[in-house]
Amino acid sequence: MKEYQTITEISGPLVFAEVDEAIGYDEIVEIETAQGETLRGQVLESSDGLVAIQVFEGTSGIDQNASVRFLDETMKMPVTEDLLGRVLDGSGRPIDGGPDIVPDERRDIVGAAINPYSREYPEEFIETGVSAIDGMNTLVRGQKLPIFSSSGQPHSELAMQIARQASVPEEEEGDDDEGSEFAVIFGAMGITAEEANEFMDDFERTGALERSVVFMNLADDPAVERTVTPRMVLTTAEYLAFDKGYHVLVILTDMTNYCEALREIGAAREEVPGRRGYPGYMYTDLAQLYERAGRIQGREGSVTQIPILTMPGDDDTHPIPDLTGYITEGQIYVDPDLNSQGLQPPVNVLPSLSRLMDDGIGEGLTREDHSDVSDQMYAAYAEGEDLRDLVNIVGREALSERDNKYLDFADRFEAEFIDQGFQTNRPLEDTLDIGWDLLSMLPKTELNRVDEEFIEKYYREDEGEATETEATAD
Repeated sequence: MKEYQTITEISGPLVFAEVDEAIGYDEIVEIETAQGETLRGQVLESSDGLVAIQVFEGTSGIDQNASVRFLDETMKMPVTEDLLGRVLDGSGRPIDGGPDIVPDERRDIVGAAINPYSREYPEEFIETGVSAIDGMNTLVRGQKLPIFSSSGQPHSELAMQIARQASVPEEEEGDDDEGSEFAVIFGAMGITAEEANEFMDDFERTGALERSVVFMNLADDPAVERTVTPRMVLTTAEYLAFDKGYHVLVILTDMTNYCEALREIGAAREEVPGRRGYPGYMYTDLAQLYERAGRIQGREGSVTQIPILTMPGDDDTHPIPDLTGYITEGQIYVDPDLNSQGLQPPVNVLPSLSRLMDDGIGEGLTREDHSDVSDQMYAAYAEGEDLRDLVNIVGREALSERDNKYLDFADRFEAEFIDQGFQTNRPLEDTLDIGWDLLSMLPKTELNRVDEEFIEKYYREDEGEATETEATAD
């Protein structure tokens, strides 16, 4: 192994060194400083006689006297089932005070794309215990469903709730010795120490850590490490899912910090920037991460992704949410207005969407009335929202009795269906029953999206009568 002392330039997180042999792209590098500290890096660019190295721990302490060693291998993640219950840093090293990881094998973190022919269509329900997701934007195994939020919103609390509560209902009903287990892999990128402590306290208090692997890259950790963290997370997820048969839920937060790291590296390399200064290849880079979710024919496990991103300026046309929306199968919106009203979680179901929902619900999957209830609630809530704008202009007295019922529906929908609290794990049966309580406020003639059979079975006459009595009393 050759050792070089030929560093010519240091620019941000990058080190440039002269070499006299061919160096492979993505090859791992060790840099030993004059003080004896060993830093790790990765070859970002290789040309005749010169390589650009991104240093994971940052370039502080590196000077022209530092030694550079090329290890002739790409970056690998040590994988084993014993990772469950462990807390690692953004580069995959234990930070929980536990023993060193003894891996079953070491896997390349870039991974291989799932062959489209071998993909199995996602259609099995994952229960999160959150009504706004389970009832209106259902998550299925193998899906990638991002959460769009903005600064100051409680997306972290929603992420913790999903990590704590998510389960595969079918597996619970079957024999414990058969079928797949459920695991959560949590990848945090660029979060504050306070957020990290909240996550860890919640994981430990609720016992969720036992079935989880946590990767932590904090805000004061090097930005370059953020480009590695999601690949470490997904390599671990693929091993547990496709080798060990787990159903794995991957939660990545915050993808905005990941994209900012890409922009920082692009600026250091003096690349020609794309939209708003982000690299032109950001779409490809994000697709390489998101497309690692899925199911493979003949394999028991699955990888499901919930990436969380904070939209700069709450703008969903910003490049990060815009490109994410093209790649993923829907999105969940965390709404600042609902948050200011105190709703927990403040999920706005109107712009939210799960494109695979229709294939994962219904008889034999969730409940036979699920699709009809969801469609009718969506339509009724949308009409109630439109009427709120009208009330601001003409006043409530100018509206018809029918319109007033839709306004009441919108208020109760937010208060009873959406606002369940971050600590409440609501079974799907309860979610749909609450939906019928709300729909029973409306006359049967208004339920034009629900099958007559379901109206006869689930419609609650006493609910409609109670609403009419209240209106008469008013």
